[in-house]
Amino acid sequence: MKVRLKAIAAAIGAMGAVALGANQANAAGFQLLEQNASALGNAYSGTAASAEDATTIFFNPAGMSLLPGTSAAISLDFVRPSAEFTALNPNPALAYPPVTGFFDNGGDAGDWALVPAVYFSYRVNPKWDVGFSINAPFGLKTEYTPSFVGRFQGLKSELQTIALGASASYRITDTVSVGFGVTAQNADAELTSALTPVPGSQSKLEGDDWGYGWNIGILAQVTPSTRLGASYRSEIEHEISGTISLSSAAFPPFVPAPIAFATPANADVKLPAIFTMSATHQINDRWELLADIAWTDWSVFDRLLVTVPPSPVFPTGVAQNIPENWDDTWRFAVGANYRYSDSLKFRFGLAYDESPVPDQFRTVRIPDNDRTWVALGVQLKLSAKDALDIGYAHLFIDDSSLNQPALGTVAGAAAAIPLSGNYENSVDIVGFQYSRSF
Repeated sequence: MKVRLKAIAAAIGAMGAVALGANQANAAGFQLLEQNASALGNAYSGTAASAEDATTIFFNPAGMSLLPGTSAAISLDFVRPSAEFTALNPNPALAYPPVTGFFDNGGDAGDWALVPAVYFSYRVNPKWDVGFSINAPFGLKTEYTPSFVGRFQGLKSELQTIALGASASYRITDTVSVGFGVTAQNADAELTSALTPVPGSQSKLEGDDWGYGWNIGILAQVTPSTRLGASYRSEIEHEISGTISLSSAAFPPFVPAPIAFATPANADVKLPAIFTMSATHQINDRWELLADIAWTDWSVFDRLLVTVPPSPVFPTGVAQNIPENWDDTWRFAVGANYRYSDSLKFRFGLAYDESPVPDQFRTVRIPDNDRTWVALGVQLKLSAKDALDIGYAHLFIDDSSLNQPALGTVAGAAAAIPLSGNYENSVDIVGFQYSRSF
């Protein structure tokens, strides 16, 4: 009992330390699949059926019934998205003469980010297991240079989430288990865009909120070599409250006087429900196959609406009203594991991940498109109870085009500034995970 209590205390301490360092990067839409490194090498195939370690708490809590008693896992994924824009109209014809150096392509809007996660499961009795987790299910960050030609649409877009989860599993029979869980999730958002042609003049929206959701799962060993799993995570709605501020420096002839304004603001953001079906099949002592089909309800993200108290600056009480009209998406993944020895296992994976962003509604904030995953990994068994996983994936993202108006201000007057161009995107992910059973 003392050993288990020490394990619980150590896991809770690690959860707090990791959560404080949370920083996210975007995956398809702004969903983060990088909730562990052990599945990274399989391109996140078989996630609801594999139940290899404590990270099953997130993907399918029913999998805790297959773990060897008390288990813990700590995962760190380093994500490097790249988003490079090439404008077709680098010096748009505006109401003022174009100025050399006032417009560029914005540089690479992506950068390295860390996605941490911690999981702990505890066997109460032969029927029941409970689990706890801290992770980051959704995240987004794009940031352009101050002189970005599309700065009236967006300069910085950042969404960070930290989710606290509690789960339980129940073994119905020797071959069938069910699981369920609840989630409390904090979302912190920052959106900035330019007000005038002057770099440094911008509007900024900042706010945060707690939202709540639930998840369920089922796991069945249908034959000695084949396992099926399914899980569902509910939608979580955030009512983000904060402030929107406007600021600029006087810069004749563009801005006749300094501007300074701040007001309370609210924005509703719905994070989608996700349904996953998975399978694993043990061909022989060496080879195992994995597969995943996942559906994400991205159609709940239909518009970005920011409301404020009516004022002379915002007489209608609407600060931003941007149609998104995202589509529901499917993700397909296959993978394989090759056990070279009792202490060494190799992982492989391929996946196709649909983007929810329709071409006609793509913006500089989320320049997303369909992606293909190619992944590999290795697991080292350090002892009978300890394992180290290392994974790597490269995401080939289809080139995409953008053709949208951007709303800005010139000398205090609203101006629709069209923005056209093309994006070249990619993502690299490197993950490390330590797992232990007690």
